[in-house]
Amino acid sequence: MSTIESITLMLALVYSISLLYWSKQKWGAAISAVLLGSALLMTLHWPLFVGLVVALVAVTMLNKFQPALAQGGAAGESSRGNNKANQLREMIRHLLALSMLLVGVQFAINSAMLKAGVEPILVRPDIGDAFLPIAGGIELKAILGLGLWDKNHPSAAVMLVVVLLTGLLCKRAFCGWACPLGLAGDYLYALRKKFIKQEFAPPAWLDWILRMLKYLLMAALILLVFTMPLASIPHYLDGYYHKVADLKMALFFLKPTIISLICFSIILGIAAWKKQGFCRYICPYGAFLGLLSFLSPFKIRRTTEQCLIEGKGMKCDKCTRACPANIIVHTQTTIRSDECQACMKCISACPKQEALHFSTRWGTKMSARGLTILLLSLLFMIPLWAYVGGFWHSETPTEIKMMLIQHLGSIGH
Repeated sequence: MSTIESITLMLALVYSISLLYWSKQKWGAAISAVLLGSALLMTLHWPLFVGLVVALVAVTMLNKFQPALAQGGAAGESSRGNNKANQLREMIRHLLALSMLLVGVQFAINSAMLKAGVEPILVRPDIGDAFLPIAGGIELKAILGLGLWDKNHPSAAVMLVVVLLTGLLCKRAFCGWACPLGLAGDYLYALRKKFIKQEFAPPAWLDWILRMLKYLLMAALILLVFTMPLASIPHYLDGYYHKVADLKMALFFLKPTIISLICFSIILGIAAWKKQGFCRYICPYGAFLGLLSFLSPFKIRRTTEQCLIEGKGMKCDKCTRACPANIIVHTQTTIRSDECQACMKCISACPKQEALHFSTRWGTKMSARGLTILLLSLLFMIPLWAYVGGFWHSETPTEIKMMLIQHLGSIGH
């Protein structure tokens, strides 16, 4: 596990333990701390200890200068007035995006040195395999069907399971709180709005058709995995193509074909044209999470007797206007939409406390602070223990990658 991965992991887990403590869930904080400490002692991996020191200093400084964010105080219970839930979410999104940017730089340096035939001074960051969903799906099929663990990109399967678990437990919170591509799309949309302020909302019928595109892409990816015969999977996982799947993916973006450039232009155009356009129309991960979100026990729910509309007879649609996914919130009691990313902007915008909440049908509520704890724990505690168990780091020899990268363009399936 690289230094950047280790620091990010420790920051996320120490912060989540801190939030548990300030939530008065001291037993939960203690158990999490024991799990974290046990993993550190079992690995004795020095970058993790560096990350721990950085995390402790960072959380201490955050508590000193931004106690509300450090403790998740107002963001956890009543974030309407001071908008702390939005600040908490944006902090998480930007820090994770910064981490992925640094990981990308490290991956580029590692690959450039491999290409030059020089032993890399920076290790390859395994978290980059999270961008190999097909490889992750094939690996899961190998694990379930053959009991075979891939040694070349094991983190691809780990991260695929982790992201899907977030969909099952907390809707599309990964999209709204963690995805760097969604954040990039938000910035691209905001840039377009500076020059062209007009909205270009498609009619409802066209919007529905466009939303189905991501499900078609999802179906195509799933089909690729399911149509691969079990008997051929061991050969594939041990083949040259799979060994350099990460480099092939990078090459696809660094040296695109004309068709690829056209596709990229369309994707960027959609992201700039429509708020959350990439998430809404294109992302196959978002499609899968959208389907899984129907099974999630947590959903945005409206208590009608507390709402100003039924309770006071007033006209209010602040929640609907705040929703970046254009979901009509103020007329529904339960938001079951596959587009809901659990961003909680509707809850933050609601002028009446307790009218809107993220909860189960049995009344168990989850605050923004609670969602942060759950999401960070899933995203980082599972990979940490996967690393401890030897199911994270790629075992592809450097000399093999150094040899294969010289012939990257000619390596096929």
